[in-house]
Amino acid sequence: RRPREPGRRIGPRSASQAAMSIRLRELIRNVRACKTQADERACIHKECAAIRTAFKEENNELRHRNVAKLLFIHMLGYPTHWGQMECLKLVAGTKFPEKRVGYLGLMILLDERAEVLMLVENSLKNDLHHQNQYIAGLAMCSLANIATVEICRDLSPEVETLLSNSNPYVRKKACMCAIRILKKNPELVENYVDKVPSVLGDRNHGVLLTGCKLMFEMTELDPSTIEPLRKEVPTLVRVLKNLVLSGYAPEHDINGITDPFLQVAILKLLRVLGRGSAECSDMMNDILAQVATNTESSKNVGNAILYECVLTIVAIEAESGLRVLAINILGRFLMNRDNNIRYVALNTLVQVVNSDMNAVQRHRNTIVDCLKDADVSLRRRALELICVLVNETNVESMVGELLAYLPVVESEYKEDLVTKICSVVERFAPDKQWRVDTIIKTLTMSGAYVSDDLASSLVSLISKSPEIQGYTTAKLHAALKDDLVNAAQTLVQVGVWCVGEYADMLDGSHGGEPVSPTQAIDLLATVLKSVTSSLTTKEYVLNALVKCSVRYAGNAEVQGRVRTLVQPYTSSIALELQQRAVEYATLFNGADAIRSGVLERMPAMEKKQKPQDAMAAARAAQATSNGRSGGGGGGGGGG
Repeated sequence: RRPREPGRRIGPRSASQAAMSIRLRELIRNVRACKTQADERACIHKECAAIRTAFKEENNELRHRNVAKLLFIHMLGYPTHWGQMECLKLVAGTKFPEKRVGYLGLMILLDERAEVLMLVENSLKNDLHHQNQYIAGLAMCSLANIATVEICRDLSPEVETLLSNSNPYVRKKACMCAIRILKKNPELVENYVDKVPSVLGDRNHGVLLTGCKLMFEMTELDPSTIEPLRKEVPTLVRVLKNLVLSGYAPEHDINGITDPFLQVAILKLLRVLGRGSAECSDMMNDILAQVATNTESSKNVGNAILYECVLTIVAIEAESGLRVLAINILGRFLMNRDNNIRYVALNTLVQVVNSDMNAVQRHRNTIVDCLKDADVSLRRRALELICVLVNETNVESMVGELLAYLPVVESEYKEDLVTKICSVVERFAPDKQWRVDTIIKTLTMSGAYVSDDLASSLVSLISKSPEIQGYTTAKLHAALKDDLVNAAQTLVQVGVWCVGEYADMLDGSHGGEPVSPTQAIDLLATVLKSVTSSLTTKEYVLNALVKCSVRYAGNAEVQGRVRTLVQPYTSSIALELQQRAVEYATLFNGADAIRSGVLERMPAMEKKQKPQDAMAAARAAQATSNGRSGGGGGGGGGG
């Protein structure tokens, strides 16, 4: 700026206009210089007053500068709604600097709920066809960001026309604007289906990228457009092939790969178009194989393309060899040092394992190694995948790995891991004895992190399997005898229940180490007096004691010890324990004739259903009964 000569008058502008004409950078400097919040408010209020004065005086020369300062004030959180009309005046101007600030203010100070927005529709329509490409781009950007549903619907034909414009910059902006218009007006999707071929035939990568994005959004908003858009698959394959096989292009090269953003967009679009279509999938097989084999995986850019390629191969009707290649790529990802890539690989394998189990099984050892990683999210994903990989042939080795992981898993995840192990064992155990041994070992190692459902499942298995009842009871007796203090209460309750039910099978003839009656009663007495035993566990013990009096009916010593152990609880402060003890004491006093019948062995029990399972079964039964009653009513009417 030329300095004013001494004694020279300011000119036609008033003193107030000159005083408020500080630049945006000066306002920012003044705000940053404020020491307190009060100083900042005073500075902002002073500047707002000056801006209002300039607006009232219709100072067109400095309007864009004042609106720019108003945007900064808005960013600081101060009210600026009083300056919205000035944005409309700038948009209606003829100069590019004014329109640029006007459209920026329009997008920041207004939203589609503002009533004054309808006043700008005519300016938007005129600027969409402006000779200056950047002004047309500003109009499309504003239309996409703040236009209402009605304005989008009115100006959609203009945007459709711009998709065929000769300027690639305008075509690119038109594609981006069309995406936002279709999100607000999904019913307009069919109007753009015929415009796509002209976009995909472009040589400009920016236009191709936005065109792929436009097609993808169209398929998301209206799945019925997938079928007509499938005729563009050969064009997409050709573009992708040119990208993969092209030489070095400095304007599009990123870490040695030509335009990875466009490659990823095309792969995502091919995934949608090829899903459920064998014909389109056949067209893609060759290029997908080339992408999978020619893309460098040492850089993160290449890994991004390979990941999208894998997802596309898995989603479409690809050849079996191509699917194996995709899963092998994920296997390479698992050996990457970047935990993010390894997590992505595990997450994808979880999704595809059911479709190609054998190919995933080849990477089982690598997946198991992820359980030893320090990253907890990796361990969680690996655990989820391992539980899916378990089958009849590898259950013993895989469960061994899970049991080795159990002692080091975090406390908050231990119960979930125990449940998963027991679920896998229940489904794929080679025999009942191995199943019982593994579940007992799991419950012994898990401590207090055991759900009640596991107890119900184990009791159901034992009661239905007479051939392992004696063996299981002996194993549980040994487990509780070795470490009662650290044993889970669920395991203690199952062990006590088995001792009460099958104490007469502990002589060693049914498998397992022989246990004498005295040893069986000693264990029950220890559990009853243990400070770690819960009230429910003591209730189990009282039941088991009185049942042992029938199992060892001819043993006077056992009868006496049972009476002695039950008697103190007839005056217990716990009502349930007191009631049980009194009733059992009554069975000993003059009710010997019916005691054996009352305390006979329990029949085979069904596994207790979870509440949600029971509700689902009830709904299914109700639906079946309603169907039958409906059919019966029709038959009755006919009769």
